[in-house]
Amino acid sequence: MKNIDKVLILDFGSQFTQLITRRIRELNVYSEIHPFNIDINSIKKFNPKAIILSGGPSSVYEEDAPKIDKELLNLNIPILGICYGMQIIVHTLGGVVEHSEKREYGQTNIDITDNTSIFSGFSNKGLVLMSHGDSIKQVPEGFTVVAKTDNTPYAAIENKEKNIYAIQFHPEVNLTENGIKIIENFLFNICRCEKNWNMHSFIEMEIENIRETVGGSNVILGLSGGVDSSVAAVLIEKAIGKQLKCIFVNTGLLRKDEEKKVISIFRDNFNIELIYVDASKRFLDKLKGISDPEEKRKIIGYEFVKVFDEESKNIENAKFLAQGTLYPDVIESVSIRGSSAVIKSHHNVGGIPKDMKFELLEPFRELFKDEVREIGLELNIPEEIIYRQPFPGPGLAVRILGEITEESVKILQEADAIVVEEIKNAGLYRKLWQAFAVLLPVKSVGVMGDGRTYERVCAIRAVDSIDAMTADFAKIDYEVLAKISSRIINEVKGINRVVYDISPKPPSTIEWE
Repeated sequence: MKNIDKVLILDFGSQFTQLITRRIRELNVYSEIHPFNIDINSIKKFNPKAIILSGGPSSVYEEDAPKIDKELLNLNIPILGICYGMQIIVHTLGGVVEHSEKREYGQTNIDITDNTSIFSGFSNKGLVLMSHGDSIKQVPEGFTVVAKTDNTPYAAIENKEKNIYAIQFHPEVNLTENGIKIIENFLFNICRCEKNWNMHSFIEMEIENIRETVGGSNVILGLSGGVDSSVAAVLIEKAIGKQLKCIFVNTGLLRKDEEKKVISIFRDNFNIELIYVDASKRFLDKLKGISDPEEKRKIIGYEFVKVFDEESKNIENAKFLAQGTLYPDVIESVSIRGSSAVIKSHHNVGGIPKDMKFELLEPFRELFKDEVREIGLELNIPEEIIYRQPFPGPGLAVRILGEITEESVKILQEADAIVVEEIKNAGLYRKLWQAFAVLLPVKSVGVMGDGRTYERVCAIRAVDSIDAMTADFAKIDYEVLAKISSRIINEVKGINRVVYDISPKPPSTIEWE
């Protein structure tokens, strides 16, 4: 990370925090998210060119609300506070924040009274996304107002002498007009950051980091053939060569013929050592009688690690377990910053036992899927892999609702293969974030020929998304859906009804479990 300007984002629990780092990276500036209570010495060691304080769900005047060390505001580093970040700055410096009788949620018109700093290049009007129930009643000494709304007299304030700027709204979301311009003004006009970070520089930085972390030890990686693990494997191999040992585990929950494709691709195209383990019976036995989705995920995660543990006994000096964990996985799985709500655990985040003997190596833990794809292209990985749609770590287990059996896996494999084939035939595969089949734990009456049937229901899920943090159902042409439905009902024994999922995320998740 030498000679790269860095932005430190302190997270107070906002669900938008990850969008801040996305926006900054899109501007080719490196950024990292750390918990709000990181100590001052660590901040100094990180040596940021700028600090951003995120939003959050708390009220600054509550006894257990997240606080900051006042010294943070005296480091002579430009600071931008967003929503709660603004309020904690005001509260820490002696201003007044109180519960507001008129809360602001949603898009709001803003009046800009000074367009010489963070609002440089703006007119005197704008539309921003507000999301707060508290308001500032008095600003600290030395601060001036640069924007207001009808309900919020202090919508944006600044102290140029201290290089502290604060806004009550969220510039990182698309619902704020020209929000990216505010971030640009802060980074480039105020902080004088340089655009010196991209996926090429990330690769160089991460290769150096992997070599330094691993040393002379061997690394085991669970290769699935998906984008994340495949790119991780090629990147790590580039860093440490034959010290990387890839294990491909057939859990019995893979897509149709997946094991054959993965073995062929990696043994024929890459200089990577691949160990194949058929553990399908073992996983299905462990999942017998289990219907709870969280329990399924944890069982699968635990068994994955046990398989690695057993296989590692045949690999000398194996000290690290590499995973393609992405930032959305972390956000959804655990409250990593202390405030975010747990949505669901991912197999490579929530199912890892505390007594695991390996150290984790997760080069993409702070990256998004599209960034990993960029890395893959930089590493000359075939587009067949790079643009493969995401597939969950637990496999078909989270797409079979209720108990998992060998029969239900086979039914879903056939249905899912039809969905993917027809989506590709329609030229939609690269356009959609994901398209797949889900097997429901209900049966319905049908008629085939002159006979009555009583078989399973299959749901089709297809979504448009940029980073999996939000998604909308894909508006697929009815003719394509009709062909998928017709083929599944006619070709897959055990399904007699197909439905289409039109739920956005949020409130739904992309996967059903």
